[in-house]
Amino acid sequence: MDAVRVALLREVLAGTEWPAAARRFAQGLRSSVASAGAGLLLVGTAEYEPWHLAAHLQDEAAWSGLPGLAPTLVRHAVRGGEPAHLSVGLGRLEAAGRGETVLVVAPGTAGAGLLERVHRARRGGATVLALEGAADGGLAGLAHDVLVAGPGGGLDLDTVQHLVSAAAGENGVPGQRSPRRFRDRLSRLADRLTAPPPSRW
Repeated sequence: MDAVRVALLREVLAGTEWPAAARRFAQGLRSSVASAGAGLLLVGTAEYEPWHLAAHLQDEAAWSGLPGLAPTLVRHAVRGGEPAHLSVGLGRLEAAGRGETVLVVAPGTAGAGLLERVHRARRGGATVLALEGAADGGLAGLAHDVLVAGPGGGLDLDTVQHLVSAAAGENGVPGQRSPRRFRDRLSRLADRLTAPPPSRW
């Protein structure tokens, strides 16, 4: 989802708690990776890997000039022969410690094995944040901050991830982005608006 669509989404959600809640959560994430500087570990559940959020945070890291937002995707199942950036298993969570941030994305119940590893990471000094699809996912007692989507929260988890990732690239003032990032997005928007129509027209 690009900047224009995020802006439209925020406009639709104006008057609800979501834009402010997403910004609050995102600023906590941004502050954690900026102050600690030891990296962001992103993990989903055994059934769900947050690839989409990983890609958005990678982009936000580049555009905002905050490399700490670029996540290491931690996977439940790593197959042999995969590239290094796709070969980080759950053992990495157990090694997480002071200065690191763990972001857990769980559409449903996180599962006992994941919860145990997240608990170890927190005991080791890592900051734990969670995006949950349901309020009973099991992370509320472990995470320093939790944002719940799903039926009880009013938005689906995918939409919440878009709001959070976009807000994470902001400088702390709602709507304010770094000059470089704003120019990049403005340039891309201008390119789209001035491009010739597709051949089917």
